[in-house]
Amino acid sequence: MTDTLTGLQLRSLIKSSGELELSLVPVPTPEPGPDEVVLRIEGSPINPSDLGLLLGPADLSTAKASGTAERPVVTAAVPVGYLRAVAARVDESLPVGNEGAGVVIRAGSSPAAQALLGKTVAGLGGAMYGQYRTLRVADCLPLPEGATVADGASCFVNPLTALGMVETMRREGHTALVHTAAASNLGQMLNKICIQDGVQLVNIVRSPEQAALLKGIGAKYVVDSSQASFMGDLVAALAATGATLAFDAIGGGKLAGQILTAMEIAANQTAKTYSRYGSTTHKQVYIYGGLDTRPTDLSRGFGMAWGLGGWLLTPFLMKIGPAETDKLKARVAAELKTTFASHYTQEISLAEALNLDVIAAYNRRATGEKYLINPNKGL
Repeated sequence: MTDTLTGLQLRSLIKSSGELELSLVPVPTPEPGPDEVVLRIEGSPINPSDLGLLLGPADLSTAKASGTAERPVVTAAVPVGYLRAVAARVDESLPVGNEGAGVVIRAGSSPAAQALLGKTVAGLGGAMYGQYRTLRVADCLPLPEGATVADGASCFVNPLTALGMVETMRREGHTALVHTAAASNLGQMLNKICIQDGVQLVNIVRSPEQAALLKGIGAKYVVDSSQASFMGDLVAALAATGATLAFDAIGGGKLAGQILTAMEIAANQTAKTYSRYGSTTHKQVYIYGGLDTRPTDLSRGFGMAWGLGGWLLTPFLMKIGPAETDKLKARVAAELKTTFASHYTQEISLAEALNLDVIAAYNRRATGEKYLINPNKGL
């Protein structure tokens, strides 16, 4: 009988009293079933999608640290007005971390599971901010020869999201894309994909420095929302590319509405006749992030042929099915050190992830600053 593995796991708890609590909890690792493996996690990135679960709507200006150096505890107040929005998770201790990579140390009886024993693999499935994780073989991606844990730790969420955006464009009959917060790690990947695949991409950034970064990797259409000429620049880029589909990481504020309005203006530049209902060209914005937590503000100046919705990676992969998903994963593996390369500002331990200064740093979500948690660092 195999000894039960117990490892520390980072947990996020919002209490009904209105307090966020972050802590490290020892949890037993389930033994692998026939088609499962146990991963010793050595790298898991902090993505914006992870921060939503990790920190919730807590007011970090109220954050306090307690506990010990090895088992720190962080608490922060959750504004009363936000408790209703997170009612489904109140008083439930939740594990965090969408993806990661490490070494397979135990494997189930199936040939597919046994083939991964001792291999370095990436994994997707949540609860990755922990020392060990039992995963299905189907949720693992063996890393190519020479690839490190750091190379593979971020090979699911950002790469598959970027590929999913291009695939969604094709499936829905659009021919070009718009992307916001476009200088992000994901945005840079999307640029490389679009350049390779011959897809026109309009990048929306928030500073001249971000614009310069994207132009440096070959981006052709980059518009800066901090400039007075933003709307005119955006219309010109949309007219040049014919982009009618946007993926918006910002979410709140006016940007989604501005994109739809600019698409309408660009479409009307080639219209043969006037219609009081606006152009017949369908314009679509998918919100896939929430960098701005304010309400989405739409000023209805874009006719009647438009759509605004949400887009998430997991439902998209379920929609296209395992065979098509495997094709995307194969491309990620083949281009892991080029198109889908990720770079990290700092590697931190589980305890360091609960340091107040470190939390403030990774919660800034600054372009070019990406943190990697190694749950087994120093062990």
